[in-house]
Amino acid sequence: MSSNNNKLTVLLSPCNYVGPMMASIGMAEVLRDAGHRPVFAIKRDWIQKIQRLNFDFELMEEPESDSSAVVMDSADKNAADNEEMLANRTPMEQLISVFTTIVDDMIAQMEIEKPFLNNIIAKVKPNVILIDHILVNPTIYNSQVPYIMSYSSNPLNLDTCIEDKRLPPGALGLSVNGDNSNWEVYRQQAKDSRLDSWYRYRDWLLKYGCPVPDKYQLFYPSPYATIYMYPKELDYTDIRPLPDTFHSFDNFRRTGNEDVFEIPKQLSQRSGKLIYLSLGSLGSANVDLMKRLVAILAKSEHKFIVSKGVKHDKYELADNMWGERFIPQVKVLPIVDLFITHGGNNSFTECMSFGKPMIVLPLFFDQLDNAQRVEDKGYGIRLNPYECSEQQLLQAIDKILNDKQLIEKCNKTGKRIQNEKNNEKFVKLVENVSKLKK
Repeated sequence: MSSNNNKLTVLLSPCNYVGPMMASIGMAEVLRDAGHRPVFAIKRDWIQKIQRLNFDFELMEEPESDSSAVVMDSADKNAADNEEMLANRTPMEQLISVFTTIVDDMIAQMEIEKPFLNNIIAKVKPNVILIDHILVNPTIYNSQVPYIMSYSSNPLNLDTCIEDKRLPPGALGLSVNGDNSNWEVYRQQAKDSRLDSWYRYRDWLLKYGCPVPDKYQLFYPSPYATIYMYPKELDYTDIRPLPDTFHSFDNFRRTGNEDVFEIPKQLSQRSGKLIYLSLGSLGSANVDLMKRLVAILAKSEHKFIVSKGVKHDKYELADNMWGERFIPQVKVLPIVDLFITHGGNNSFTECMSFGKPMIVLPLFFDQLDNAQRVEDKGYGIRLNPYECSEQQLLQAIDKILNDKQLIEKCNKTGKRIQNEKNNEKFVKLVENVSKLKK
């Protein structure tokens, strides 16, 4: 139960993407387990997911007029809306696409959602609002309710609000130990790419009486608390200490609502180590890439659980594999020997919390930074999913599975995360913020 014996109502308002939603679900589960009441402000495509987890919710759009209408699943919609991000382009090209497309889209969406969110806040009367967004939301800023800004991304990307020249620019997959001669050139190029969007963003904030972030800056931290999720063994705080109002947490691990996962007989009866492959909701929608990886892994002596994703019916798995459209990841990770992942922040931190080594096949944005950090800190191997050879991927698998030192290092980190009970600190933080007045 909650430490102060007072049940709080916490409104969670993540932007409408899989990563922020999954991170928010993890936080909501922690709060519910502590005796508080989480309520989600969501779009229609998340209804099924939130209902399965038995959370209260309010819609930020009109209900479907036709009750028999089929609402596209959230994962399907995210993959359909963001297919361009799956292209094999340079990190800078991907970064420019993210900022020029998503920033404008988020502003437009927040404008549409404004009356709904205002009504939700008035109806729910939250003690605290948790917002997972890369932009300032004027409705929440002006609500008079204390709010916590959550940033579900690699902390390098905090350079859009706190710049530090000791670190490389985010979302490019650069090593802190690498050649830094072009860092400022890349940083400025990224800034310039979002300048037109920033001016529109600035004017929009001014319209609603919000302070304007510094030039190029996307959000300003909450005056109450700003949080992010990242294992401290891989964080950058040894180079860039953060303000006292910033709080990091290793993982808000989702418990899931599935029964205990049992290894299918077709795999349990095979020899070899058990490996889990997942490229996330976006990556798994790239059928050509999934076919490429399946063809390579079919030649491995090991066995694989595969998260097939939204286009699960577009390709077949090999004999040494089993998979379905959705895999209960938090049930599977504890029983596997290795995780082959796209490096999305939720998957990445969940893997660390279970103490598993990983091969990261990053696709875009902060996945590139997570992959590089894993390699820099010796928790796994980074490979290019589009360009790595059959030999490189198969050898990387065997190298990790035979590296007892690496496996023990990962296991030690997982035990540390599970024993430190960071979630209790998160609950206490939310409770403390609820007592603050704007």
